[in-house]
Amino acid sequence: MKIRYSAIYSALILTISLSVISCGGGSETPTDEPKNTNVSDVVISHELSDAQMLNPINYSDAGAGYIIKNIFYTLLSIDFNTLELVPLVAESRPEIEVTEDNKMNITYRLRKEATWDDGTPITPKDVEFTLKVIKNPKVDNVNNKPYFEFIEDMVFYDDDPQKFTFKCKDVYILAEVQSGDLPLLPRSIYDPNDLMGEFTIKQLTENQSELASNEKIIEFAKSFNSEKHQRDKEFIVGCGPYLLDEWQTGQKLVIKKKENWWGDKLKDQGMYFDINPSKIVYQTINDQTTAKEALIAGEVDVMRGIKAKDYKELLKTDKFLKNFKQHTPPQMAYTYLGINVRKPMFSDKRTRQALAHLIDVDKIIEKIVLGYGTRAVGPIHPAKKKQYNTNLKPYDYNPEKAKQLLAEAGWADSDGDGILDNTIEGDKVKFEMSYLYNQGNDPRKAVGLMFQEEARKVGITVNVVSQDWSIFLENTKQHDFDMYYGAWISTPIPNDHKQIYHTSSYNGGSNYTGFGNDETDALIEAIRVEIDEDKRAELNYKFQEILHDECSYIYLYNPLERIGIHNRFSNAETSAMRPGYRLSGFKVNAAQ
Repeated sequence: MKIRYSAIYSALILTISLSVISCGGGSETPTDEPKNTNVSDVVISHELSDAQMLNPINYSDAGAGYIIKNIFYTLLSIDFNTLELVPLVAESRPEIEVTEDNKMNITYRLRKEATWDDGTPITPKDVEFTLKVIKNPKVDNVNNKPYFEFIEDMVFYDDDPQKFTFKCKDVYILAEVQSGDLPLLPRSIYDPNDLMGEFTIKQLTENQSELASNEKIIEFAKSFNSEKHQRDKEFIVGCGPYLLDEWQTGQKLVIKKKENWWGDKLKDQGMYFDINPSKIVYQTINDQTTAKEALIAGEVDVMRGIKAKDYKELLKTDKFLKNFKQHTPPQMAYTYLGINVRKPMFSDKRTRQALAHLIDVDKIIEKIVLGYGTRAVGPIHPAKKKQYNTNLKPYDYNPEKAKQLLAEAGWADSDGDGILDNTIEGDKVKFEMSYLYNQGNDPRKAVGLMFQEEARKVGITVNVVSQDWSIFLENTKQHDFDMYYGAWISTPIPNDHKQIYHTSSYNGGSNYTGFGNDETDALIEAIRVEIDEDKRAELNYKFQEILHDECSYIYLYNPLERIGIHNRFSNAETSAMRPGYRLSGFKVNAAQ
């Protein structure tokens, strides 16, 4: 599934940042005095690697998305502080109508101020063009297309030229979010020969296979997929506040603020129109220790994802405390231990609950992630207050309770060898299990060893197994595990649980543990189409209760980000919105 960070929607992913980067390591803090005497409004942000590309339809990496969202604006976005949907190019959130035949109409009106860089107004036809690009069967965004399949047509209004309606196939909780997540493209740059002009949204929705051989479709896609629309600043143009200025591979990527940008007239209309730095420099330093030294030396202004141990060390140094502000906003993420519920030895939920009582999560947070996490009880983040079930309490570390549940599930040491056994499907089975984690991830290894020791005390043998990342991913997808350590990350949009928890996602989706039955599938499907927040909250409460009781996941913690931002900037607030800060809002302190 494609990862889309540039605007609103971000599919849940097994994130490498939570999976591969360990909390250990680091080096001694440099002793040189900070070099940063810069009082300009240029912001220098650390990045571990280059952006993949700056094509807003075809990209798939987070780093690119953070840059793209400053170049290409969408109809809607998410408020950095409130985590609510807010209008960008649209003048307001849309009107949504559910029809008698259980379809949706989503009606927008564009801001009268919104223009392209040549001064021409942005119109509904530009919105249509962007959607056509996404639906072009030869455009290299195969994983992105399904997110817009629900839009089957568009309606325009002669009496109101800035108004349009998306005609949607189904009712869906993410319809507003998805329809608003179109990075608007100027046709003059991306389709100067009007190759897509003769096709309608309806045709592109219904006739994908037939149109794949159309010469104009192919010609347009060949150009759109080409490198010029990935890296060439003359062909990377949106209606956002910044333009690509410079890209030195492996070193830096620079964007500069536009002169006379249309959004400057709307500074009182929200944070996404309060744009300050004249340039933003994305500095590539692919070694974390080197990046940390550059931060302290004042060579970069912002760094995120600092290793927990390094962050603790930084907070003890006078130079860092003098020149940088520390920020630890919550991440919209959770870590967990997945249990293979379709293996006979784990089919009894009491067995799974017993394992949960053997995991000392508070100790994991304190000793392994060094306090940079809060207890998790389910897949919905506490920041989503209305949908989060506050009645649930996490499984406590309680070996005695674990022993009781194991006995109730039929586990006993019948032969006195110190290992529990049980009769499962007519055979005597020893309680021996594997715990998988990805190779090189020291925190996950530490959790496994801690669990191994606690399990040993009650008569369970746990083999802690490290695997290469690609093998680890393949084994989880193929359900070839007993237990594994995983992490999921998302955005503040409504939770659609189908990808991870629906039984139809067992093969081909992300339901690796095999959770679910007819009742939970029905709940998931009801949640997906319930647009009334209060009614959806009731359904989500019930779903979270079942997840907690069934315990296919042992939820561990919601991570906290670790960010350093130079104190020469004001208005550098952080939030749960990835990457945790908004560079375009940074202002130089008046004292500077």
